Amino acid sequence: MLLCIDVGNTNMVLATFDEGKVVHSWRVKTDAHATADELGLMFRGLLASDGVEITGVAACSTVPALLRSLRSMLGRYYRGIPAVVVEPGTRTGVPLAIDNPKEVGADRVVNTLAAYTLYGGPAVVVDFGTSTNFDVVSARGEFLGGVIAPGIEISVEALASRAAQLRKVELVKPPRVVGKNTVECLQAGVVYGFAGQVDAIVQAIATELGGLTAVVATGGLAPVVLSECTTVTHHEPTLTLLGLQLIYARNVREEPHRESSDVADRLDGADRPG
Repeated sequence: MLLCIDVGNTNMVLATFDEGKVVHSWRVKTDAHATADELGLMFRGLLASDGVEITGVAACSTVPALLRSLRSMLGRYYRGIPAVVVEPGTRTGVPLAIDNPKEVGADRVVNTLAAYTLYGGPAVVVDFGTSTNFDVVSARGEFLGGVIAPGIEISVEALASRAAQLRKVELVKPPRVVGKNTVECLQAGVVYGFAGQVDAIVQAIATELGGLTAVVATGGLAPVVLSECTTVTHHEPTLTLLGLQLIYARNVREEPHRESSDVADRLDGADRPG
Protein backbone atom coordinates (compact mmCIF):
# COMPACT_ATOMS: atom_id res chain seq x y z
CA MET A 1 0.00 0.00 0.00
CA LEU A 2 1.07 3.56 -0.63
CA LEU A 3 1.15 5.81 2.45
CA CYS A 4 0.44 9.49 1.73
CA ILE A 5 1.25 12.12 4.37
CA ASP A 6 0.00 15.71 4.26
CA VAL A 7 1.57 17.77 7.06
CA GLY A 8 -0.38 20.98 7.63
CA ASN A 9 0.13 23.77 10.13
CA THR A 10 -2.71 22.52 12.35
CA ASN A 11 -3.26 18.88 11.45
CA MET A 12 -1.40 16.03 9.81
CA VAL A 13 -3.49 13.81 7.53
CA LEU A 14 -2.35 10.31 6.62
CA ALA A 15 -3.98 7.77 4.36
CA THR A 16 -3.09 4.47 2.76
CA PHE A 17 -4.13 3.69 -0.79
CA ASP A 18 -4.56 0.38 -2.53
CA GLU A 19 -5.16 0.61 -6.28
CA GLY A 20 -6.05 4.27 -5.93
CA LYS A 21 -8.66 3.80 -3.19
CA VAL A 22 -8.39 4.99 0.42
CA VAL A 23 -8.11 2.01 2.76
CA HIS A 24 -7.17 3.69 6.02
CA SER A 25 -7.00 7.34 7.09
CA TRP A 26 -5.96 9.26 10.17
CA ARG A 27 -5.92 12.90 11.26
CA VAL A 28 -3.60 13.95 14.10
CA LYS A 29 -2.48 17.25 15.54
CA THR A 30 0.71 18.69 14.04
CA ASP A 31 3.60 19.16 16.47
CA ALA A 32 6.22 21.34 14.80
CA HIS A 33 8.80 20.23 17.38
CA ALA A 34 8.29 16.47 16.94
CA THR A 35 11.50 14.50 16.52
CA ALA A 36 12.11 11.81 13.91
CA ASP A 37 11.66 9.13 16.55
CA GLU A 38 8.40 10.62 17.79
CA LEU A 39 7.06 10.70 14.22
CA GLY A 40 8.27 7.17 13.56
CA LEU A 41 6.66 5.74 16.68
CA MET A 42 3.39 7.53 15.95
CA PHE A 43 3.27 6.33 12.33
CA ARG A 44 4.20 2.77 13.29
CA GLY A 45 1.53 2.75 15.98
CA LEU A 46 -1.18 3.96 13.60
CA LEU A 47 -0.22 1.53 10.87
CA ALA A 48 0.22 -1.44 13.22
CA SER A 49 -3.19 -0.88 14.79
CA ASP A 50 -4.78 -1.67 11.43
CA GLY A 51 -2.21 -4.24 10.31
CA VAL A 52 -0.99 -2.10 7.42
CA GLU A 53 2.10 -2.96 5.38
CA ILE A 54 3.28 -0.15 3.12
CA THR A 55 5.28 -0.40 -0.10
CA GLY A 56 5.83 3.31 -0.72
CA VAL A 57 5.53 6.74 0.90
CA ALA A 58 4.65 10.16 -0.55
CA ALA A 59 4.65 13.24 1.67
CA CYS A 60 4.45 17.02 1.67
CA SER A 61 4.71 19.53 4.49
CA THR A 62 3.83 23.19 4.99
CA VAL A 63 5.83 23.18 8.24
CA PRO A 64 9.53 23.69 7.43
CA ALA A 65 10.61 22.68 10.93
CA LEU A 66 9.15 19.22 10.41
CA LEU A 67 10.74 18.51 7.03
CA ARG A 68 14.08 17.42 8.49
CA SER A 69 12.41 15.21 11.07
CA LEU A 70 10.16 13.72 8.41
CA ARG A 71 13.09 12.88 6.13
CA SER A 72 15.07 11.38 9.01
CA MET A 73 12.08 9.35 10.14
CA LEU A 74 11.53 7.89 6.68
CA GLY A 75 15.21 6.98 6.35
CA ARG A 76 15.31 5.35 9.78
CA TYR A 77 11.96 3.62 10.11
CA TYR A 78 11.14 2.91 6.45
CA ARG A 79 14.57 2.24 5.02
CA GLY A 80 14.37 0.40 1.71
CA ILE A 81 10.85 1.60 0.98
CA PRO A 82 10.59 4.10 -1.92
CA ALA A 83 9.73 7.56 -0.55
CA VAL A 84 9.04 10.91 -2.19
CA VAL A 85 8.99 14.13 -0.16
CA VAL A 86 7.69 17.03 -2.24
CA GLU A 87 10.13 19.94 -2.12
CA PRO A 88 12.11 22.07 -4.60
CA GLY A 89 13.66 19.74 -7.16
CA THR A 90 10.95 17.08 -6.94
CA ARG A 91 9.40 16.24 -10.29
CA THR A 92 5.77 17.34 -10.09
CA GLY A 93 4.91 18.26 -13.67
CA VAL A 94 3.54 21.60 -12.46
CA PRO A 95 5.13 24.74 -13.98
CA LEU A 96 5.30 27.53 -11.39
CA ALA A 97 4.37 30.78 -13.14
CA ILE A 98 5.09 33.03 -10.15
CA ASP A 99 7.76 35.51 -9.10
CA ASN A 100 9.64 33.23 -6.70
CA PRO A 101 8.91 29.50 -7.08
CA LYS A 102 10.76 28.73 -3.84
CA GLU A 103 8.07 30.56 -1.87
CA VAL A 104 5.15 28.36 -2.85
CA GLY A 105 4.00 25.74 -0.36
CA ALA A 106 4.35 22.12 -1.43
CA ASP A 107 0.68 21.45 -0.72
CA ARG A 108 -0.37 24.14 -3.21
CA VAL A 109 1.70 22.50 -5.96
CA VAL A 110 0.25 19.10 -5.09
CA ASN A 111 -3.30 20.49 -5.12
CA THR A 112 -2.70 22.13 -8.49
CA LEU A 113 -1.63 18.83 -10.05
CA ALA A 114 -4.57 16.92 -8.59
CA ALA A 115 -7.16 19.52 -9.60
CA TYR A 116 -5.82 19.81 -13.15
CA THR A 117 -5.70 16.02 -13.56
CA LEU A 118 -9.26 15.59 -12.32
CA TYR A 119 -10.99 18.64 -13.75
CA GLY A 120 -8.74 20.45 -16.21
CA GLY A 121 -8.17 24.20 -16.21
CA PRO A 122 -8.36 27.02 -15.68
CA ALA A 123 -9.47 26.13 -12.17
CA VAL A 124 -9.29 27.29 -8.58
CA VAL A 125 -8.60 25.16 -5.52
CA VAL A 126 -10.02 26.59 -2.29
CA ASP A 127 -8.18 24.93 0.59
CA PHE A 128 -9.85 25.53 3.96
CA GLY A 129 -7.10 25.06 6.52
CA THR A 130 -5.21 27.21 9.00
CA SER A 131 -5.38 29.81 6.26
CA THR A 132 -7.85 29.78 3.37
CA ASN A 133 -5.77 29.36 0.22
CA PHE A 134 -7.02 30.02 -3.30
CA ASP A 135 -4.70 28.21 -5.73
CA VAL A 136 -5.15 29.26 -9.35
CA VAL A 137 -4.50 26.71 -12.11
CA SER A 138 -4.06 27.75 -15.74
CA ALA A 139 -5.55 26.05 -18.80
CA ARG A 140 -2.16 24.36 -19.26
CA GLY A 141 -1.85 23.13 -15.68
CA GLU A 142 0.45 25.90 -14.43
CA PHE A 143 0.30 27.23 -10.90
CA LEU A 144 -0.43 30.92 -11.49
CA GLY A 145 -0.42 32.04 -7.86
CA GLY A 146 -3.47 32.83 -5.82
CA VAL A 147 -4.90 34.40 -2.70
CA ILE A 148 -4.22 33.72 0.99
CA ALA A 149 -6.81 34.77 3.57
CA PRO A 150 -7.07 34.15 7.34
CA GLY A 151 -8.55 30.75 8.06
CA ILE A 152 -11.95 30.15 9.63
CA GLU A 153 -10.75 28.70 12.93
CA ILE A 154 -8.01 31.23 13.64
CA SER A 155 -10.38 34.08 12.79
CA VAL A 156 -12.90 32.79 15.34
CA GLU A 157 -10.14 32.34 17.93
CA ALA A 158 -8.85 35.87 17.33
CA LEU A 159 -12.34 37.34 17.72
CA ALA A 160 -12.97 35.43 20.95
CA SER A 161 -9.62 36.48 22.42
CA ARG A 162 -10.09 40.19 21.62
CA ALA A 163 -13.79 40.62 22.51
CA ALA A 164 -14.61 40.21 26.21
CA GLN A 165 -18.20 39.02 25.74
CA LEU A 166 -17.60 36.73 22.75
CA ARG A 167 -16.38 33.14 22.83
CA LYS A 168 -15.47 30.26 20.59
CA VAL A 169 -18.51 28.47 19.19
CA GLU A 170 -19.19 25.24 17.36
CA LEU A 171 -18.49 25.77 13.68
CA VAL A 172 -21.85 24.76 12.23
CA LYS A 173 -24.54 26.45 10.17
CA PRO A 174 -27.03 28.29 12.43
CA PRO A 175 -30.82 27.82 12.04
CA ARG A 176 -31.18 31.32 10.55
CA VAL A 177 -29.09 34.17 9.17
CA VAL A 178 -30.33 36.69 11.75
CA GLY A 179 -29.04 35.25 15.01
CA LYS A 180 -31.27 35.37 18.09
CA ASN A 181 -28.40 34.90 20.53
CA THR A 182 -24.63 35.37 20.64
CA VAL A 183 -23.85 31.84 19.50
CA GLU A 184 -26.13 32.07 16.45
CA CYS A 185 -24.78 35.52 15.59
CA LEU A 186 -21.20 34.24 15.62
CA GLN A 187 -22.08 31.13 13.62
CA ALA A 188 -23.91 33.21 11.02
CA GLY A 189 -20.93 35.51 10.70
CA VAL A 190 -18.63 32.55 10.14
CA VAL A 191 -20.78 30.57 7.70
CA TYR A 192 -22.21 33.38 5.60
CA GLY A 193 -19.22 35.68 5.97
CA PHE A 194 -16.66 33.15 4.78
CA ALA A 195 -18.97 31.81 2.07
CA GLY A 196 -19.34 35.35 0.76
CA GLN A 197 -15.58 35.81 0.86
CA VAL A 198 -15.04 32.64 -1.17
CA ASP A 199 -17.61 33.59 -3.79
CA ALA A 200 -16.30 37.14 -4.16
CA ILE A 201 -12.69 36.04 -4.59
CA VAL A 202 -13.55 33.21 -6.99
CA GLN A 203 -15.69 35.52 -9.11
CA ALA A 204 -12.86 38.05 -9.29
CA ILE A 205 -10.41 35.33 -10.35
CA ALA A 206 -12.85 34.04 -12.98
CA THR A 207 -13.19 37.55 -14.40
CA GLU A 208 -9.41 37.94 -14.56
CA LEU A 209 -8.90 34.58 -16.28
CA GLY A 210 -11.91 34.80 -18.57
CA GLY A 211 -13.75 31.88 -16.95
CA LEU A 212 -13.12 28.69 -14.96
CA THR A 213 -13.73 25.01 -15.62
CA ALA A 214 -13.87 24.06 -11.94
CA VAL A 215 -13.71 25.41 -8.40
CA VAL A 216 -12.55 22.64 -6.07
CA ALA A 217 -12.95 22.84 -2.30
CA THR A 218 -10.73 20.83 0.03
CA GLY A 219 -9.41 21.00 3.57
CA GLY A 220 -10.81 20.02 6.94
CA LEU A 221 -12.97 23.12 7.38
CA ALA A 222 -14.59 23.09 3.93
CA PRO A 223 -17.88 21.53 5.14
CA VAL A 224 -18.46 24.50 7.43
CA VAL A 225 -19.29 26.87 4.56
CA LEU A 226 -19.80 24.73 1.46
CA SER A 227 -23.59 24.72 1.65
CA GLU A 228 -23.62 28.51 1.21
CA CYS A 229 -20.90 28.82 -1.46
CA THR A 230 -22.42 29.31 -4.88
CA THR A 231 -19.18 29.18 -6.86
CA VAL A 232 -17.75 25.86 -5.64
CA THR A 233 -18.36 23.12 -8.19
CA HIS A 234 -16.58 20.17 -6.56
CA HIS A 235 -15.73 19.05 -3.03
CA GLU A 236 -12.69 16.77 -2.89
CA PRO A 237 -11.59 16.14 0.74
CA THR A 238 -8.63 13.98 -0.32
CA LEU A 239 -7.34 16.29 -3.07
CA THR A 240 -3.84 16.69 -1.60
CA LEU A 241 -3.51 12.97 -1.02
CA LEU A 242 -4.59 12.26 -4.60
CA GLY A 243 -1.94 14.69 -5.81
CA LEU A 244 0.69 12.93 -3.74
CA GLN A 245 -0.18 9.68 -5.49
CA LEU A 246 0.38 11.32 -8.86
CA ILE A 247 3.73 12.79 -7.83
CA TYR A 248 4.83 9.46 -6.38
CA ALA A 249 4.07 7.81 -9.72
CA ARG A 250 6.17 10.45 -11.52
CA ASN A 251 9.18 9.85 -9.31
CA VAL A 252 9.09 6.14 -8.51
CA ARG A 253 8.82 3.50 -11.18
CA GLU A 254 7.68 0.29 -9.61
CA GLU A 255 4.91 -2.24 -10.13
CA PRO A 256 2.12 -2.92 -9.41
CA HIS A 257 1.26 0.68 -8.42
CA ARG A 258 -1.74 2.00 -10.36
CA GLU A 259 -2.42 5.23 -8.46
CA SER A 260 -1.90 7.55 -11.41
CA SER A 261 -4.35 5.78 -13.69
CA ASP A 262 -6.88 5.30 -10.89
CA VAL A 263 -6.96 9.01 -10.14
CA ALA A 264 -7.61 9.69 -13.80
CA ASP A 265 -10.36 7.05 -13.79
CA ARG A 266 -12.24 9.21 -11.27
CA LEU A 267 -13.01 11.70 -14.00
CA ASP A 268 -16.12 9.57 -14.64
CA GLY A 269 -16.32 10.49 -18.28
CA ALA A 270 -15.64 14.20 -17.83
CA ASP A 271 -13.45 15.98 -20.36
CA ARG A 272 -9.80 15.59 -19.48
CA PRO A 273 -7.16 18.24 -20.08
CA GLY A 274 -5.57 17.91 -23.48
